[in-house]
Formats: sequence, structure tokens, C-alpha cells
Amino acid sequence: MTVLAQESRGSNTRLAWLLVLGIVLAALNLRTGVTSVGPLLDQLAAGLGMSSVGTGLLTTLPVLAFASVGAITPTLARRIGEHRLLLLALITLGAGLLVRSLVGSAPVFLVSSAVALSGGAVGNVLIPTLIKRHFPARTGIMTTVYTTALAVGTMLAAAATVPIERAAGDWHVALGVWAALALVAAIPWLALLRSEPERDTGSRDAGIRTLLRSRLAWMIAIYFGTQSMIAYIMFGWLAAMLTDNGYTTPEAGLILGVFTALNIPVSIVVPMVASRFRDQRPPVVGLVAFYAVGFLGLWFAPASTAMVWVVFVAVGMGSFPLALMMLGLRTRTPESTAALSAFGQSAGYLIAGAGPLLVGVLRETTGGLVAAVRDDLRRPRRPAPHRPVRRPRPLSGGRARRCQNDRVKSTVVTFPSGLTSGRSQIVGTVPVEGAGTVSSCPRPLSILLITPGPTSRPTGARSAACRCSTA
Repeated sequence: MTVLAQESRGSNTRLAWLLVLGIVLAALNLRTGVTSVGPLLDQLAAGLGMSSVGTGLLTTLPVLAFASVGAITPTLARRIGEHRLLLLALITLGAGLLVRSLVGSAPVFLVSSAVALSGGAVGNVLIPTLIKRHFPARTGIMTTVYTTALAVGTMLAAAATVPIERAAGDWHVALGVWAALALVAAIPWLALLRSEPERDTGSRDAGIRTLLRSRLAWMIAIYFGTQSMIAYIMFGWLAAMLTDNGYTTPEAGLILGVFTALNIPVSIVVPMVASRFRDQRPPVVGLVAFYAVGFLGLWFAPASTAMVWVVFVAVGMGSFPLALMMLGLRTRTPESTAALSAFGQSAGYLIAGAGPLLVGVLRETTGGLVAAVRDDLRRPRRPAPHRPVRRPRPLSGGRARRCQNDRVKSTVVTFPSGLTSGRSQIVGTVPVEGAGTVSSCPRPLSILLITPGPTSRPTGARSAACRCSTA
């Protein structure tokens, strides 16, 4: 039961606004541990002695944490309570961010990042459940508020990390700032501990067993997975791929900031547009089309136009708020929302987990993924080798004439007089590809015609004489 239904009208309003504030502040922190790393990826790799495979693992940690911890979040919520669990998640998030900002060891950095991301994983699953529980009649509006706050936090971490690092002169400070924001977000949930909703422990496993056989659940999981793979590749590797193509670190950070900033209007507009459709397949197809145009542009267009194609990809990122909106629209109770959210996100993030790691391995082997592929596609291909032509067997008798014109268009091959009843007999015309010269007929009589051009090759003919023709 929602705690709003248990309070009087005055306290109900105050509690509702406190819940909104708590959800917004929590959402601001769920992606800071992810997007604050991307702009500093090269500095982190250099400072921690981390290879591209290690940085690929770092960018893969979010999806692994979201998949594993998100799967057990409904069980933890039933045992601990939703408000208490979210408070613990924010404290864990802040502690992990703080520890990783203080260390200089790659393994410790990876472990503390995993701890921080585990707190974010709990929030991913729990906040849609809290929205369904406390705001059942305003699920669409509150989902828009939630995804907008999530996009704002994502944008802030991506855009502000590099300026903070340059102002402080140390990446440790730039990453540590976000630990303080997580602790601020925990304050409203301290006040909400007294308003913990009643826990429904009935049919605890029925939801998961049903979802395993549900076509809708698997469709949402696949949708979450493909969208999340794209999102974490972009957040983790976009800045590095841009620097591979000649952008400076501030320029790459700015483009990444624009990319994440566009998620704010996209998070507002996409749910509003999608809610007008009874069937969500048309919005899905439209967002996929934006993805396709954006990635084709990033692969094949000049590097200087990257901003244009990043905008297309950013619009395609509207798939994420659309997926979150489906969680509330396709379920009837908070418990079923929690089950669908845990299943869809956990299975989806497992699907997405290979993406960032694969990009890291490709970058390690190619020395710059986008640039390497673009250069390979634009590199001229060597012509296929031609089979050698056998030189003609010499004929006896007669004398060959030398071709006098240096810029011929064709060579007329004839039999000389005396061999063919006293008159020349034209047996064929060999065209020359462009202006060039034709070799003379050596003795004993044979013709070696050399055709100039990009695929120069000798051609032979059994004959007795040659002459030039400019016609």
C-alpha cells in the first residue's frame, strides 16, 4: 500500500513532494559513476597503468553490475524495505565513488567502481517500483520526471568532469566531487525512513517464473539490452574515439556533453509522443532509424562532421525513457513492476555487457577504432593480378616497321606483302588505352604490343608486321 494513502491531506502533500525530491536527487546520481569516467578515460589509463582491455572492462562494469545486482533487488526490497534499501544504495554509491577517487591502483579502482555501480543498479530497479507504488495515477508524468533527472545527472557528470579536472589539476578531485552529490541525495530518504510502505511478501517467486515464459518480458529485455549496449559504448568510448580522430580532450568532452545534454529534451518529448500511440512499435522504429543514420555518419562521414551524427544518435537514445515507460504501462502492481524491471534490466544488461569490452579490444588491436575502419574502407584496393600472356612464336621472313608516332590511338596488325599473295592483309586492330607508345616489331618477326594505363600488360599476336594508326 502507498504511504500517501495512509496520511492526512496536509501531510500527504508534504510527503508527496518529499518523495518527488528524493526520486529526483537519487536519479541525478545513478549515472555519475558511469559518465564521469568517459571524458577522463585516457588520463585514467595513463595514471593507473591500465591497458585498453582494462579500460574496456571498466566501461563494461556498469552493465555487469546492473545485471547482477538488479536481479536480486526485488528480494532485497522485500527483506529490507524499499526506502531503507534505496538509502543504503545511495550510501554505497557515494562510498564507492569516494574510494575510487583516492586510490592509484587499477585493481582497487575497478573494485570500488563496481561497489559504486552496485548502488546505482539498485536504484535502477527500485525507482520505477516506487513510482508505481506512490504515484499509480501519475506513472507517465513521474516517469518523465525521473528520466529527465537521470539525463540531467548524466549530462552534468559528462560535461563538468573535464573542467573540474583542469581547474584542480588532478583527476582524483574531478571524480571525488560526485561522491558528495550522492551523499546529498541520501538526505530525503533519511526523512522517509519513518514512512516505509508495507511489504507484500506473498507470491514472491511467481512474478519471475511468469516473466521467464513471457514474450513481452523477453522483448523488453532485448530492447533494454541493445539500447544499453549503445548507451554504454557511447558514454564510455565516444570521447576516446573522437580524440583518435584528431579532437582535443576538451573538444571531445564538449561533444560528449552535448550528446548527454540532448537526452534531457529527448527524455521529455519521447514519452509524450509515445503515449499518443496505442502501439509503441512506430516510435521504436523511428528511434532505430535515428540510430542508423547517426552511426553511418560517424563511420563514413568526415571526422569534422561528428557533431551532426552525434545529434542523431542522441535522439535515438530516446529508446531508454520509452523502455522505462513501458515498465509502468504494462504492469498493474508495484510488485509486478519490480519483477519486470529486474528481469528486463538484468537480462538486457547481460546482453549489453559484451559491447564496451569488445570496443576496447578492437581499439587495442587497431590503434583507434573509427579511424582504422574508415581508413581501411577508403584505402585503394590493389588490382587483381593478370595472368601472363605468352609471347608469340616468331615467324620467318619479312621485316618489321617501327611505329613512328609516339601518341597513337591504335595499332593495326597486318601480314606483310609477300607472305599473303602480294598484298597486306589487315587481321585486327588493337586499341591503346590512352596516349602511349607501341613497341616495334623485333626480329625475328613477332609483335609485342604494350597497352599503357593503370593496368599495363603485354599482349601478344602472331603476325608479321605492325604499323601505327592515329585514327
